[in-house]
Amino acid sequence: MAPSSYWNHNTAFHGELVAAARRRGGRVLDVGCGEGLLLERLAPVAREAVGIDPDPAAVARARARVGGDAQVLACGLLDDDARTLGLFDTVCCVATLHHLPLRPALRRLAELVAPGGELRVVGLAATRSAADWALSGVQVLPVRLIDAVRRAQGEVGVAVTDPAESFAEVRAAARELLPAARARRRFYYRYTLTWARPTA
Repeated sequence: MAPSSYWNHNTAFHGELVAAARRRGGRVLDVGCGEGLLLERLAPVAREAVGIDPDPAAVARARARVGGDAQVLACGLLDDDARTLGLFDTVCCVATLHHLPLRPALRRLAELVAPGGELRVVGLAATRSAADWALSGVQVLPVRLIDAVRRAQGEVGVAVTDPAESFAEVRAAARELLPAARARRRFYYRYTLTWARPTA
């Protein structure tokens, strides 16, 4: 069981996600909300905050965490129920995309973004190419040091799985399905993918 607040390689990106949601306001969706820490942080900056997760245990924990400040639904991204959620000004997806079939998940995420809204993914990718290995290798020592200083919380009681697609594969799929999407390698063995839906 995770403490009420904690730091790890996923929460390291919460600040920029909350800042993006604050700039846009309106409705925000946390896809794969887990036990609800990001959703709790998003709720004060949004008109309406919604989290979805297919794990009933995670949903129960998230509901206990956010109380009445956000809505938490037992629903997977690719479930039919997700189509009824409406459109969101900000859609966040942290350490969730690699649990799902890549292209169908990207399509559904895009469908949930309102015109003028933004999709923000923080993801994990498989280490395949020489560049992947090199970039992972140079992070090992600094990441271990930061983990020790920040007392990183590894296991927080949510489902984990290894990524199947490399960063190059994720970037190629995003370019195919989400015109003008920006994919960047990031610290903590993560990447970010950002896409803004045109207003027209």
